[in-house]
Amino acid sequence: MKRALLALQELAAPALLVVVAALFGTVVSLSTQAYFTDALVSVAIVVALYTFIGNSGVLSFGHISFVAIGAWTAGVLSVPTGQKPAIMPNLAHFMRHWTTGNLASIALAGVIAGVCALIVAFPLMRLSGLAAGIATFGVLEITHNMLQYEERIGPGLNAFSSVPETTGLLQASVGTLIVIVIAFAYGRSRFGRLLRATREDPAAARAAGVSIYRQRLIAFTLSGILAGVAGGLYVHLLPVSTNSVYLDLTFITLAMLVIGGATSLWGAVVGALAVSALDSYLAIAENGASLFGLHYDLPAGTRVVVEGALMALVLIVRPSGLTGGREVRLWPRHRS
Repeated sequence: MKRALLALQELAAPALLVVVAALFGTVVSLSTQAYFTDALVSVAIVVALYTFIGNSGVLSFGHISFVAIGAWTAGVLSVPTGQKPAIMPNLAHFMRHWTTGNLASIALAGVIAGVCALIVAFPLMRLSGLAAGIATFGVLEITHNMLQYEERIGPGLNAFSSVPETTGLLQASVGTLIVIVIAFAYGRSRFGRLLRATREDPAAARAAGVSIYRQRLIAFTLSGILAGVAGGLYVHLLPVSTNSVYLDLTFITLAMLVIGGATSLWGAVVGALAVSALDSYLAIAENGASLFGLHYDLPAGTRVVVEGALMALVLIVRPSGLTGGREVRLWPRHRS
């Protein structure tokens, strides 16, 4: 019973933070509401990254590939069939006459991204350290170029259009909460505990009979599924192009995870919301903003510089992130 209550606390804190962010989004202007919605989708992406990176300790630069695959899947499937020939004239025949609804497209986005993650994981999960990081970056490059130049599976160089913009505050918050619950359930499961054991002491884990390869394979695939769902939410939020799900998104989401605390679900959510708020403010300031009656314009690219400097500062001053890489407890543990 006590263990269940402790688990409930660890889940309730990040979930409550998402709900509070969504509620704040309902009382602001429509233009500002878009920033809150985008922040919630960012939380889903970062939690997907945490599911593998945080639990395994293996840095992956390629997880945005699965966000992109999810976005492409949901985008292609949800564009009305009557508009596909004009938007995607070279689309493969079997996809031209098949359209799904909003929720079905997001679910299929997770399935397709998960299958791709599983295929990639078979050779890559035997790697660790720098080799794993470089290999996953190679996956990102391959995915980016395939989506950009292979017009049989999408719009190619053009941005998606005619995709129903259904990801508002409600869908973003519900989708993000589902991703959080799944990531939490995995972390509390036997598989999650075994993977964290391989992160803390690989030699001891092997000696205890734990297959590091198998545990990483499971986590990488699940992380790919969650990233695909987040990609489905993303494409239903705004027009997406190949550059929207490439290096910039890779950098900002990794910064969110590192700044918040890569080894905890709470850190992933805190980092995503905190950096999203900063990124939104700096984006506005680059186009001109006022503070205490003073008007100023920040140079283009300021937000990338500031976020990079902030990530470096956090790594120097507090390597475990703002949350210390720990889960939050809403009330203290009672001593008997």
